[in-house]
Amino acid sequence: MLELGELKKGELHYDLGSGDGRVVIMAAQKFGARSVGYEIDDELWKKSMERIKQLGLASQARIVKDDLMKANFSEPDLITVYLLPSSNDKIQPILEKQMKKGSRVVSHDFEFSGWKAEKVVNVEDNEEGYSRSHTIYVYRR
Repeated sequence: MLELGELKKGELHYDLGSGDGRVVIMAAQKFGARSVGYEIDDELWKKSMERIKQLGLASQARIVKDDLMKANFSEPDLITVYLLPSSNDKIQPILEKQMKKGSRVVSHDFEFSGWKAEKVVNVEDNEEGYSRSHTIYVYRR
């Protein structure tokens, strides 16, 4: 998702519904980006923040424990999303209103209705002993 979204060193990245924080951590470690995750689940937030501190990434990465619908989306260069279609539908008008020109959205498995993807990539995943196909959608404002 980060590669397809063309994340560059020093850019600001948001991960919506950041779960265990792996995308936020990778954005900071591998890409040198400033990365912010939004996660409402208390346990996932705690685990993510502990991992970020253990890895010494606190100056580059953090997880906000809050409803992502309250976030300000005017600053990030790249937003990654792995949310259900109903959540995408809720966040879409906010993104349309707030995102700056040239910023990108990368969605895992679920499209944003009415948006035309710049790229659609199918990725095969053979993790944990079973094969699964994923579709990645890349949008540019």
